[in-house]
Amino acid sequence: MWRASLAAAISASLVAMPLTVMAAESSGGSTVSLRIMETSDLHVNVMNYDYFADKPTDEYGLAKTASLIKKAREEAPNSLLFDNGDLIQGNPLGDYVATVDKLQQGETHPVYKAMNLLGYDAGNLGNHEFNYGLEFLENALAGADFPYVNANIYKADGDKDESNDVNLFKPYLILDKEVTDSSGAKHTIKVGVIGFVPPQITQWDKANLEGKVVVKDIVKTAEKYVPEMKAKGADIIVAIPHSGFEDIPQTPLMENSVLYLSKVAGINAILFGHAHKVFPDKSFEGKAGVDLAKGTINGVAAVEPGFWGNNLGVIDLTLEKKDGKWTVADSKTAVKPIFDTVNKKPLVEADQAIVDAVKKDHEETLAYVRGPVGMTTASINSWFALIQDDPSIQIVTNAQKWYVEKQLQGTEYEGIPVLSAGAPFKAGGRQGANYYTNIKAGDIAIKNVADLYLYSNTVNAVLVTGAELREWLEWSAGQFLQIDAASKEKQELINNDFPTYNFDVIDGVTYQIDVAQPPKYEANGVLKNEGAKRIVNLQFDGKPIKEDQKFVVATNNYRASSSKFANPDGKRIILAAPDENRQVVIDYIRTNKTINPSADGNWSLAPINDTVNVTFKTSPEAKSADDANKLISFAADAEDGYAEFKLDLSAKAVVKPVEPVKPTEPVVTPSEPEKPVVTVPQTPQTPQEAVYMVKSGDTLYAIAIKHGTTWQKLASYNQLKNPGKIYPGQKIKIPAK
Repeated sequence: MWRASLAAAISASLVAMPLTVMAAESSGGSTVSLRIMETSDLHVNVMNYDYFADKPTDEYGLAKTASLIKKAREEAPNSLLFDNGDLIQGNPLGDYVATVDKLQQGETHPVYKAMNLLGYDAGNLGNHEFNYGLEFLENALAGADFPYVNANIYKADGDKDESNDVNLFKPYLILDKEVTDSSGAKHTIKVGVIGFVPPQITQWDKANLEGKVVVKDIVKTAEKYVPEMKAKGADIIVAIPHSGFEDIPQTPLMENSVLYLSKVAGINAILFGHAHKVFPDKSFEGKAGVDLAKGTINGVAAVEPGFWGNNLGVIDLTLEKKDGKWTVADSKTAVKPIFDTVNKKPLVEADQAIVDAVKKDHEETLAYVRGPVGMTTASINSWFALIQDDPSIQIVTNAQKWYVEKQLQGTEYEGIPVLSAGAPFKAGGRQGANYYTNIKAGDIAIKNVADLYLYSNTVNAVLVTGAELREWLEWSAGQFLQIDAASKEKQELINNDFPTYNFDVIDGVTYQIDVAQPPKYEANGVLKNEGAKRIVNLQFDGKPIKEDQKFVVATNNYRASSSKFANPDGKRIILAAPDENRQVVIDYIRTNKTINPSADGNWSLAPINDTVNVTFKTSPEAKSADDANKLISFAADAEDGYAEFKLDLSAKAVVKPVEPVKPTEPVVTPSEPEKPVVTVPQTPQTPQEAVYMVKSGDTLYAIAIKHGTTWQKLASYNQLKNPGKIYPGQKIKIPAK
């Protein structure tokens, strides 16, 4: 009887268990906690290493973020991990793999050697994924052990019929995620994942994408696909836009469209990026739709995790199943840092598995960036690049001018004055108080040039008028806030909402910027004050510039193809060279061997008076240089790690720019002539074409110079469809002379 009773009890309990779970589900008792994690804008920073300073860092790197990911998973058994792009470009490791020891088909990109160890569930593409072309991107993505999504990039088919457009990538995924609820029961939740990229990639990477793809509006694309995902059974939908948040009116093909994406019905979580910012953060306080306490935008849980792996974005969703459907009952958003910026100490150690995965690639990159280029007679830093003419920009603009003038010889544009535009890429801003160029006097290596020019842009030249040049500079002058000349209160000078990489300094002309006047344009180029005039005393060759005067401006493909100021009607590009701006700087320094990086002082801030109290923030290291600068004086250390300086804008301190000294070609000392040698006349030989085998680090421009020709002639002779993408081992035919 006892055994029979026990058997009956066990049998009854086994039958009752699934019935209990079913009853809980039907009554709406199932609750699941789901953690969603995001990395974004890693820019190849797998290692916690600063290749420009050539030393380890605790402030960024996926090797550090990996420790946070593993800890976050231990805390939450139900979790998903996504990456939001801008992954394969951005530091010397990325450039080495893309241009020096180029990634071949079947090889795994270093970023995926690391990320495959972390079990990512899916990835989205960023705008910088297209910097090296579609073929390279395809080879790189093949190494990922996780799927990619993008919904708004389509193959260009040449017609105007959108109904037959075909996505270039898989627009969305529906992942079957097995989860455990609060009672221990298992469930499968269908998680829809959709990704987006800024439509502007067709402008920013025109050379790589023109005629190949079209990119559609982010919000309209979401409105098309989210209902489709729901119809196919998605319980919840995670949107991964490589797009930032801007509290401005909605426009077609909007770059930063997260605010309006959050209004698309059916989206439950937004993992965003692109702007290198952190959300939630006090900088978003008061913005439309934002609830900082909850970490939501228009009620939708959202997170943005900074850049370079300095944070891990985490959204914790509480899901409830009612009447057979899963709904989001609650959410909580957090951004977990790898470094304590206040106390200046690391919060996690690097994950050794990640370090080991990319050890070989890391060491090869170090050997590459340590390669010598030349020498500098003085230090080069960007501490004051936003308030006065600066050597870190001067070197770049000198090199660009030198290159473009050579390329235009013998063309219809020879003789038109060549100017050169450059911007401070490393000047603090959202990247922090350590984000400045600081190269000591002495030897210059490739790592130093990469520090001067961060991006893999190629040289372009545009043809503009004097009137258009003025508007270009007026837009650039939006870098500064307006100063009240009548006030004696402290006034901050720098507009932190204006990216420093858009602060174009144009060398070859002289001018002043009157910051007591309002800016004419918004940071995005929208006209703000039509009658404003900040650019004063604009001159060329000591004379005021005429409105219809023509100038060639050396710049980069990004600015030439995407800026209405550099290219007002879209038809101003007269030179689209295959060579990177960075390589041109390297060639310039190698040619000159020793350079003097002193800025020529072609621009300055216009004087206001001796009573205004104008301040700006820069690196604390700049305190060592303020004694040598009559315009500035150290004021105080700021809480955010910067140092605050006071700027003297009195008439006696600020002088009008003088006409810059033109950079000279290197002087070659002639050797003693050799005595003539009598030789027996030979039968003339027919010139023969030569063949050159491309080596690592070669560019078509450098090969052409070595063989006494031009890259254009080599490109034509070899029928190169993409002259900027040559690879080691490739044979380049040199035409007979």
